[in-house]
Amino acid sequence: MRCRHSLPSGVSVVATEIKFCGLTRRQDANHAVALGADYVGVIFASGPRLLTPDRARDVLREVPADVKRVGVFAAQSDDDISRTADAAELDVIQLHGDWNPARVLRLMDRLKLAVWPVVRVEGVAVPEWIGDAFQLSDATLIDAYVPGALGGTGVTLPWAQLNARLQKPRANGRLVLAGGLRPENVAVAIAALSPDVVDVSSGVESTPGIKDHDRMRAFRDAVTHTSIST
Repeated sequence: MRCRHSLPSGVSVVATEIKFCGLTRRQDANHAVALGADYVGVIFASGPRLLTPDRARDVLREVPADVKRVGVFAAQSDDDISRTADAAELDVIQLHGDWNPARVLRLMDRLKLAVWPVVRVEGVAVPEWIGDAFQLSDATLIDAYVPGALGGTGVTLPWAQLNARLQKPRANGRLVLAGGLRPENVAVAIAALSPDVVDVSSGVESTPGIKDHDRMRAFRDAVTHTSIST
């Protein structure tokens, strides 16, 4: 059962959802569920957290249906993504790579799943097409641009400066914020950008792919505390 906190009378919640990504062990996925995670993510693109579809299915074996499973992809073909999504029983495709709206629409139609295009931002320079990404997809993920890496680098973004640049293109679109988030700074990021989802990987790890359960809890607590207003 997912963990939710009861709140005092008169306290309202502006909920920021949580995604724990880069999971490589079943015990870490189960701990994410126990903490009340909304999304759990596994990597099929590249890097030290890379899993096979069979391994991902095993890692996510005990994740309940109300916690969404996100698969991270990059250069794979549509057929490969489709096979992996079926094997790992995914709910969301997180799609790295060059902006390709036709492919996003094609995958959404073929898989009947949410597709999150990833926008890698260097400093405050957001691409002109970012508004199209927000309008076209269920959500758009913003991460820090690091040459040679797709994500999980621990590099943060200038959240306060990005706020003004994202307000108009974001409009009513859903924002998933990644890039160097950790228990110590996620409250600042939420205050600056009000993301719909915060996405953490390296910020709650002891080593790449191995989650630190105390840091996972601290991250959840920081998000929950920031989401509560009187």
